[in-house]
Amino acid sequence: MAKFDTEKLRNLGIVAQGDAGKTSLVEAILFNTSMTDRLGHVDDGSSAMDFEPEEIKRRITITSKLHHCDWQDHSLHIVDTPGYTNFLHDTRSCLRILGGAVLLISAVDGVKAQTHTLWRWAEEFEVPRIAFVNKIDRERADFLKAVDDMQQSLGARAVVVNMPIGTEDDFRGIVDLVRMKARIYQFDEKGTYEEQEITPELQDEAERLRFLLVEAAAEADDTLMERYLEEESLSDDDILLGLREGTLTGVFTPVLCGSALKNIGIRQLLDYIVHCLPSPIDKGTQYGIDPKSEEPVERRPDDAEPFSAMVFKTISDPYTGKLSLFRVYSGTVKSDSVVYNPNRDASERIGQILQPEGKKQKPVAEAYAGDIVAVAKLKESATGDTLCDGGQAILYESPMPLKPVISFALEAKSKGDEDKIHSALQRLMDEDPTLQLLRDDETKEMILSGMGQVHVEVAVEKLKRKFGVEVLLKEPKVPYRETLKKSVKQQYRHKKQSGGRGQFADVWIDVEPLPRGSGYEFVDKIVGGVVPRQYIPAVDKGIQESMHKGTLGSFPVQDVRVTLFDGSHHSVDSSEMAFKIAGSMAFKKAMEQAAPVLLEPVMHIEITVPDDCIGDVIGDMNSRRGKVLGVEPQNRNQVVAAQVPMAEVLKYAPELRSMTSDRGLFTMEFSHYEEVPPHLTAKLLSTLQSAV
Repeated sequence: MAKFDTEKLRNLGIVAQGDAGKTSLVEAILFNTSMTDRLGHVDDGSSAMDFEPEEIKRRITITSKLHHCDWQDHSLHIVDTPGYTNFLHDTRSCLRILGGAVLLISAVDGVKAQTHTLWRWAEEFEVPRIAFVNKIDRERADFLKAVDDMQQSLGARAVVVNMPIGTEDDFRGIVDLVRMKARIYQFDEKGTYEEQEITPELQDEAERLRFLLVEAAAEADDTLMERYLEEESLSDDDILLGLREGTLTGVFTPVLCGSALKNIGIRQLLDYIVHCLPSPIDKGTQYGIDPKSEEPVERRPDDAEPFSAMVFKTISDPYTGKLSLFRVYSGTVKSDSVVYNPNRDASERIGQILQPEGKKQKPVAEAYAGDIVAVAKLKESATGDTLCDGGQAILYESPMPLKPVISFALEAKSKGDEDKIHSALQRLMDEDPTLQLLRDDETKEMILSGMGQVHVEVAVEKLKRKFGVEVLLKEPKVPYRETLKKSVKQQYRHKKQSGGRGQFADVWIDVEPLPRGSGYEFVDKIVGGVVPRQYIPAVDKGIQESMHKGTLGSFPVQDVRVTLFDGSHHSVDSSEMAFKIAGSMAFKKAMEQAAPVLLEPVMHIEITVPDDCIGDVIGDMNSRRGKVLGVEPQNRNQVVAAQVPMAEVLKYAPELRSMTSDRGLFTMEFSHYEEVPPHLTAKLLSTLQSAV
């Protein structure tokens, strides 16, 4: 890649809720910077960024893509990120390494729940933002309403930098509020425009918005404020200086507008990307720890510093292998060099360094501080790992992966594919850490968990396309348990005589319930050697084996104490096996008389929804036998904390999306086991038996 001064690099992400036009904006940027010779479109499959078959099929961005371009002697590394809830985890990983972001707001839809999440993450990682109100040409578009929505919903101070000339079918161009000029577009997809004076009917509104712009720019810098108070105005250069300062410090967010699909307002957006978003030098020193001493260590964004970088994304391909994308924070790295991974305490050989260009990569000889590059076939490194100079190591903190919210049982379509499923899914999990695979020892099912139903379905489609493995998705079995409600004393005498040495064992046990979550406890109260010491562990083992299948639905038994208090033995016929059988049978008989009950897993769930959905969500949670623990405000949303049986929320993700118009988010984790209500037990057992 051409060597740019670090101060002339811009690493930025295009972030927004789903269907706001992120990929269309990236296509317009690439076209305006001559990286492509035509304006690509998502809908007709000509996009340079959304090229995966699953993305073309659904017309959404599923995984982040990278490209680069030059504008005004600056180099821009651009990351097109997913916006749909199922795939936001990828966006979070990218935000960790980005310098700035362009936040798209739809002029039609305004701010949605996903935008809240993205805004919160951008603040967490201290990523400066500029906003672009897109789709001004669409029906029901309202620029000022979208700006107000930003301020009211996100708590952002939005500073309008340009305003639209007309809306919907009457949209003709934009007014540059810094230079106070109108740009009238020809709608030829080339972004051709003619600069004119502002017409009288727009003058008052333009002057009102410019006054607010000048005030905001002055407030961002003390020197500018003094000048503004003295002269009651600022020059165009002063305004631009104040806009940059306010953006970098997060005091406000500049807002531009246009239409990505029609290529309107894109060049002015590029101007502000270069002018307002930070270079790696503006972002300053990166902090980590020495992996050996755990003392704080820092690295400046300078080519002369020791090399350090973070792997923020992994792409798995059955033909080319693993491709690791990383952001260089300091120093330089050349192809065919050796670096150190402190996360794995391993050395890695860097092969050919590649510069991502959508679905292609361009070989480069060296990467410098601030660059975003890729390298193939790193053996040890995974997403979130640090790469560095082995002699001067540093370990950077990486964001924790989000927790899956929905699970499905997998079944191989063809017999004998189980091993292939496991290895292929492992490759996908290298690429996507939020996918989780486990084998449930109780239900004997392979369980695949993800961020939503579409997320899991896409993973299954990739399994077939990339690795030739076909699977069926089923609703997973709920891991019920059994326990008892009353104490029972039980004897069992095992006696068998069939010629030769016989079998004899006699045990008395006391079975009693324990508090929920206690597990299993075995108590030895044998006195006088009525059961020889060497046989007592066999009784315990027999009981534990019997607990694997209860008497109601053959579910594991838990929360019981078993006390062995009496018994007898035979000097010749007694054996470990005989006492193991006696212990097992005594426990089974005791369970039948001890009022056995079913237990179901209860999940702790936290649901983030807009204010207007809170009643519906609480009502729905009550209908699912959930217990609402509390409601807490969070910005302009509400967070509902509740406990709800797992059986009631196996498919909660799509149902919450439907209930909240895709504005709700939730996290869920196992909490504890509770008794199934008696009126549901018989129905549940009947359903389970009919399914066998």
